[in-house]
Amino acid sequence: MRKWLSAETFAVLAGFCILLYILIGKPFVGVADNGDFLRIMSSIGLNYYDAAESYEDRFFGFAHQYFAYDSFFRGFYPSSQLLIVAAARLIGVVFHPAAFDIRVLGLLYGLLLLAATWIIVRSGKSGSSVVGLVLALGLLIVFYDIGYLAYFNTLFGEPISLVSMLLSIGLGLWLAQQKRPSKKLLWLFFIAAFVLTTSKLQNAPLGIAYALIGLRFMKLRDDFSWRRLTLWLSASLCVISIVLYVTAPKELKHINLYQTVFFGVLNGSPDVKGDLKELGLPERLEVLAGTNYFQAGTAIKQDDPSLKEDFYSRVSHGDVLLFYLKHPARFVSKMEFAAENGMSIRPYYLGNYLKSENKPPRALDYTYSTWSEFKHKHLPNTLWFILVVYVLYYGVALFEYFRYYDTASRIRNELLMLVGLVGLFSFLVPILGDGQADMAKHQFMFNVCFDMMLVTSVVWIVYQLVNLRVWGRRKAGAGLSFRGTKFN
Repeated sequence: MRKWLSAETFAVLAGFCILLYILIGKPFVGVADNGDFLRIMSSIGLNYYDAAESYEDRFFGFAHQYFAYDSFFRGFYPSSQLLIVAAARLIGVVFHPAAFDIRVLGLLYGLLLLAATWIIVRSGKSGSSVVGLVLALGLLIVFYDIGYLAYFNTLFGEPISLVSMLLSIGLGLWLAQQKRPSKKLLWLFFIAAFVLTTSKLQNAPLGIAYALIGLRFMKLRDDFSWRRLTLWLSASLCVISIVLYVTAPKELKHINLYQTVFFGVLNGSPDVKGDLKELGLPERLEVLAGTNYFQAGTAIKQDDPSLKEDFYSRVSHGDVLLFYLKHPARFVSKMEFAAENGMSIRPYYLGNYLKSENKPPRALDYTYSTWSEFKHKHLPNTLWFILVVYVLYYGVALFEYFRYYDTASRIRNELLMLVGLVGLFSFLVPILGDGQADMAKHQFMFNVCFDMMLVTSVVWIVYQLVNLRVWGRRKAGAGLSFRGTKFN
């Protein structure tokens, strides 16, 4: 009976109910397209359901439940997201051949989220029902918030990043917890890390960090076959990460570079001509300062052939990084701008409802939005707040790291520190890779990691309180202990 009443079982059952209510119930809830859907649709054989739909109805204002089936590879966007969308499309053809219902994809994401929830609670409850319950509630309140779940009923890439991040950390913690780690779990960990790394071009460098963590797993078992497999998987992930970045479509690199320079470095610059000169670019490009790649009516068109010689072939993201290193105050100002948008899980400019619901364009659904609204309205969206959280988080993590000398405990702490590292990376990459364009949406992965850090912190505090209570009883001679729990 206790098995069925476990914290992980409660979390999965409650999470399943929330998923059904938000993703399947009425009214339909999704997130309006901002133009990103097309790259996935053209790759996987989907298209807009209503070909005659107006621009205002198709973009920004209203969500979409149905999509038309179309031919594959009218274009190609390299992303692991294609795997799950392809699976959803295959299921959709069988059960709804007239049109693709996006809720099929939403449910697949939901199943992955439930799996991640079960794994994390099982691995993180430390044998204590109290700790397990707090962890379960933390995951249910934070990651089942509509700010996250509304993305599931869309073709955006955010859901695959969310579930693969949670799965990779959960599986890693489970591996480090096992007395004799399973090769199946090792494969699953690297698959989750692969999916995260290849979900977006911006995530490609994460594969190197996960590969390094993977190498640490070699010490969990002494047999040669385990170490060989771990080394092979780590090396493969590292190579895939590098290849993905090097072979990224040139057009995508050009877009990011344009955004980084003209909508980032030069956006609000006190000396545009001076900045251009320092970057090795001609002064004539000053007319593009503050413009973005998708903006119409610019003085020089973004695909003008002259820009290939005067801009795209002259500057790189490395040059931008060097520029910011020489001008740290400018970089801090960009970080402050990112922080202003860093506490918003959902894009508030993209509507959640179908047009048929007769809601105003860009209307939002606030069902089960306690966490996202609290975070958006009450947590300080400032750089200093983020720095304070990071300092405290890593201070405790390092304390725990040096407190225990066994390999498994240290790997668990390294995984939790990896969460913060991924968050920091996700916070900085939009600045260096996309300027100030759509900053709130581009801070999604930072939000995921920051929320994971907050949930981890709360659970750690509860664990310490439970541990202190048990220690106090033992000191008083009560001789009490939780069954199956080891308090260090």
